[in-house]
Amino acid sequence: MSQPIPAGSLTGKTALVTGSSRGIGADTVTYLAQAGANVVINFRNKAPRAEKLAAQLRELGVEALVVGADLTDPASVGDMMAQIRETFGTLDLLVLNASGGMESGMGEDYALVLNRDAQLNVLDAALPLLHDKSRVVFVTSHQAHFIRTTPTMPEYEPVALSKRAGEDALRERIPALTAEGIDFVVVSGDMIEGTITATLLERANPGAISARRESAGKLYNVSEFAAEVALAAVEPIPADNTRLVGDVSSFGG
Repeated sequence: MSQPIPAGSLTGKTALVTGSSRGIGADTVTYLAQAGANVVINFRNKAPRAEKLAAQLRELGVEALVVGADLTDPASVGDMMAQIRETFGTLDLLVLNASGGMESGMGEDYALVLNRDAQLNVLDAALPLLHDKSRVVFVTSHQAHFIRTTPTMPEYEPVALSKRAGEDALRERIPALTAEGIDFVVVSGDMIEGTITATLLERANPGAISARRESAGKLYNVSEFAAEVALAAVEPIPADNTRLVGDVSSFGG
């Protein structure tokens, strides 16, 4: 993996990336560790994979705490924050990466519970650990970020609407966060090759990903997009608190 952030630039910092045992979260937490950050690897039900990643990152000379937590369960989130406080004391970076909503067997309102309610709950639970110069990064997609003006595939629309609702709810917290010296930035990307969401969408709508790739000219892969998420942790905050990754021409961006 390439290294988007200079080595040592995050030494002494602590970062929590939700949903970081695999995919974009795992690559993001790896980039942060490569830059010297101590990291918290959060998973829902894949402990061996999270522990394996932690062992690899510890070889870089950083601390890696593995915490299983169901982000839709406030008590579980509270326990995670308690472990972070006990281990690191504070939190310099919170990356709200975990999302979903296309999984089978979940309740009708699961997408909204995970993509809006849980995001707010994680932020609220983390606030006592955040401080002046901390940063919160919310990861989303163009299909969700632009859903109010650009329709998306019907199969993805409920997820897109729920993620936009989460983004809107988090943006309402910007004034309060700013008053505490805490930065906030949204990272929005096009469909990402190789993600679970892309796989589920392709299953529901065969050809959807290839059609989007043809329209955009290129789709980022997991590692490439994770590098952009990691950069959002250190680069100046855009005036509109939004970092757009990849083609936005078809979204009116």
